[in-house]
Amino acid sequence: MSLNAQWLQPDWDAPAHVRAFVTTRDGGVSRGEYASMNLGLYSGDDAAHVARNRAIVRDELPSAPRWLVQVHGTAVADLDRLAQSEVATADAAVASQPGRVGVVLTADCMPLFFTDRKGSRVGVAHAGWRGMAAGVIENTVAALGTTPKDVIAWLGPAIGPLAFEVGPEVREAFMKDDAGAAEAFRTKASPPGGPQKYLADLYALARRRLARAGVGSVTGGGFCTFTEKDRFFSYRRVQKSGRMGAFIWIEPR
Repeated sequence: MSLNAQWLQPDWDAPAHVRAFVTTRDGGVSRGEYASMNLGLYSGDDAAHVARNRAIVRDELPSAPRWLVQVHGTAVADLDRLAQSEVATADAAVASQPGRVGVVLTADCMPLFFTDRKGSRVGVAHAGWRGMAAGVIENTVAALGTTPKDVIAWLGPAIGPLAFEVGPEVREAFMKDDAGAAEAFRTKASPPGGPQKYLADLYALARRRLARAGVGSVTGGGFCTFTEKDRFFSYRRVQKSGRMGAFIWIEPR
């Protein structure tokens, strides 16, 4: 697979027939704040530019990707059972049939790739703090239908731990069923009388959720969509932001 050199391929120990990549800002036709590989159809960008960008990515795939209606929830679409014309409302997708392409769009939230050690099933999830706290990671692992210790996961580009400022409700949402999640939050200095703020580490939180789910191997992380402005889109940085796409499939043999 000869991808754009600026796009990301997971550094994981997946079988060779499992293919996956995440686009960056590079390689498209969009302009201005959306430059250049914006894949978000409802981001405010010129629809013709987004269509062209999606066509560029489609040329790298074995079939048309199954775009989702993402709602920061926990539903997982089974692409093997989804009709070709059906668009699922979900924040994750799994597939075992070769050539079925799962995709999620992100711009600060974390994309995660999943497969099992035999590469018999693949998955991708969109995990912002709401979906992650509610269980989208665990639901995706369960939807793979295999022993969790045989699952391999990769953490894609998300807002980094020095940039993700949140309120106490976010910290409480994670600590509700995992007191140890407090380790992923740093107290941020606030003005006198101002509300308490924290810096949240989404990568640390994702690793905790994966470990509790029994996932055997986790790689990736270390990106920051907010600070790496020439490389990634970021909704926190610019609300009129483009979207990156995270794509995964089993290569037809």
